[in-house]
Amino acid sequence: MFQPFAAKMTNAGSSARMFASTVVTLGCAFLLLMAAGIGVVIAITREANRLEAQRQAERVETAFNAQIRLNELRLEGLVTTGELPEALEQTDPKPALQAAFRRLRGQLADFDGAYIASANGVVLAGIDTNAPSGRSGSGGLRHLEAFLRGTKGQLVAAIGETLLPQFGATRSTVIRDGDETLMLTIVDLARVVPFSATSARESLSLIAYRHISEGLLPELAERYRVADIHLAAAQPSDRLTGLALRAPDGTVSGWLTWTPARPGDVMLHRFLWALIAVALLFSAIFVFVVQRLRAAAGEIELRERQIQRLAGQDELSLLPNRRSFDLTLDQTLADLQQNGTGLAMMLIDLDRFKAVNDTYGHTAGDELIRQVATRLSSATQATDTVARIGGDEFGIIQTQGATPASCTALAERILARLTEPFVVMGIEVTIGCSIGIAIAPRDGADREALLRLADMALYEAKNGGRNRFSFFETQMNRSLQLKRMVEDDLRRAIENDELTLHYQPQVSVDGSTIVGIEALVRWPHPVHGMIPPSDFIAIAEERGLIMPLSEWVLRRACTEARRWTGIRLAVNVSPIQFRHKDFVANVIRIIEETDFDPAQLELELTEGVLIEDADAAETAMMDIRAHGVGLALDDFGTGYSSLIYLRRFAFDKIKIDRSFLEYMEATGESAILVHSMAHLGRALGLRVCAEGVETAEQHRFLQAIGCHELQGFLFSKAVPAEEIDRLLDLDNPFAEILVAA
Repeated sequence: MFQPFAAKMTNAGSSARMFASTVVTLGCAFLLLMAAGIGVVIAITREANRLEAQRQAERVETAFNAQIRLNELRLEGLVTTGELPEALEQTDPKPALQAAFRRLRGQLADFDGAYIASANGVVLAGIDTNAPSGRSGSGGLRHLEAFLRGTKGQLVAAIGETLLPQFGATRSTVIRDGDETLMLTIVDLARVVPFSATSARESLSLIAYRHISEGLLPELAERYRVADIHLAAAQPSDRLTGLALRAPDGTVSGWLTWTPARPGDVMLHRFLWALIAVALLFSAIFVFVVQRLRAAAGEIELRERQIQRLAGQDELSLLPNRRSFDLTLDQTLADLQQNGTGLAMMLIDLDRFKAVNDTYGHTAGDELIRQVATRLSSATQATDTVARIGGDEFGIIQTQGATPASCTALAERILARLTEPFVVMGIEVTIGCSIGIAIAPRDGADREALLRLADMALYEAKNGGRNRFSFFETQMNRSLQLKRMVEDDLRRAIENDELTLHYQPQVSVDGSTIVGIEALVRWPHPVHGMIPPSDFIAIAEERGLIMPLSEWVLRRACTEARRWTGIRLAVNVSPIQFRHKDFVANVIRIIEETDFDPAQLELELTEGVLIEDADAAETAMMDIRAHGVGLALDDFGTGYSSLIYLRRFAFDKIKIDRSFLEYMEATGESAILVHSMAHLGRALGLRVCAEGVETAEQHRFLQAIGCHELQGFLFSKAVPAEEIDRLLDLDNPFAEILVAA
């Protein structure tokens, strides 16, 4: 059997796609989390290394400056408290200064050499602490000359990035002489020692130097816990691991570099195993989540398959449901446009299914639906689609050989199968069905049109007597359009108060007195003229207009009949109106609003009102009688259980149907039936009214058998209210008619 195409249904593969996208999302999130964690660790490590390198640079700079300041203080102490001032007071200071240097050799042990020189470069005396005693050494003079050559003006700070000029009596600088780097401390003697002998001479300076050598640097490294301090000619790659050594003119003569401590790396190595453990833990969690998601995806896929099956299948009959039927029809119609073939669509409605359901219960009804589904499936071909599209309604899509002949053959097979007895819960029941058929593309090419046309054909089959099939025909559409036109116009007529009432008198059996009137609605159509109720009442019931129409009739009748005191007003009640839950309340409300005497009102009910729900009907009748309203059983004798109704329900009057008076002969079977019904009514204490009285013979016969009231064209047809006024004003309104008859 053809099933709906998968593109229109829930795709079970969506769970796989969802699982894959979820895994990718979680994987990306996991990688981002790991990358973020690694980035944080690296950032912390680098920041720790940077901070430590910055602190080391500050310590090295502080230590070097402290060493320079210590040298300056030592020289100032020698100048102010030593023998140099006395030697400078001599007329010829050179021998005295040289002798003083020899005596101060021990105090200059922290320096590699010291000299006194004038501003123009003349050396007065000096000593090289590494030379033998009594000899100045040539190395010191060479370094002094290099210093004097490089001095252009003010000295700048010996170390650091900022070029700040030095002022005061004592200054320091760094020079590079070949492969050697020296730290020089210069004391302006004129500022430190105020002696008169120098006043007429050019200013003199005490210049002491010390090699920045492997002896000084390890001492600084050990004292300030900085590893591998050494000199370099080029700037190190990391600016935090080097300090500039500046010449007297401010140029960088060398770099003091070292190996920085890296606490961040130490911390990283120390906690590396912990980080690896955390990464493994997150990996395990990720794997666990993926496995759980895989299991959940499997369950979702299984549920999706179940939902897919249930979404397209009727749970009771296990046939495709309405949704699946529509999808299949759409797809088949789409294929129809491509390959040019045809299809037939059948709508099947079960007859008397509700009676089985109400009599034997819903369980029996469900079992009957299942058996009907089985028989329908067996009657169709494998390429056909059988679906349950409603409570007791089924649909069939016939795709192979969808010709009127094949459709007729299939419909006859279905009728034959479904009219055979069913055994439900051990009970044999018999039902039937009505079938409406529409063929594509002959009747229509889209789903909505085919469904509508097949439904019209089904309606025609039901109206034609049920248990039959009907093809859609063009006149059905015209009939439907006519019904729609009538529906629209009737709705407008009710809303605009365009209807009118005519009244047919009900006279006493002798024909002399009007005892009641029956209100009959008429529709004066502006185009089609006066339309009788037989032409629009059925449409009103079918189209849901019977309730507003019935209320309009009752309200207008009560309003107009208030002037006819003592005359009973008979108003017909439709089965739909009577079964409405607010029927009694609506009737009482209209009586109160129109100020009409309820004792004058008589509602005429047919047996169809009582068939649907006898208990509810009995309750409503007792309620309406309690308010003083009379009840009449209309069309008496035409039903199959009228005697039961007379015994159970409290009617005030029975009206013998006009069909018994047609072609009636005084001694015929109809006469016998009418006589029996009149006698039965009188025996039950009911008033008996005969409808359709048209001849004097009928009048005399009905008078002879004891009828109480007569109604028919012999006396009057239905006339406007004004004519009723005229008739009531006459003493014997029908005397002339009866004499003439």
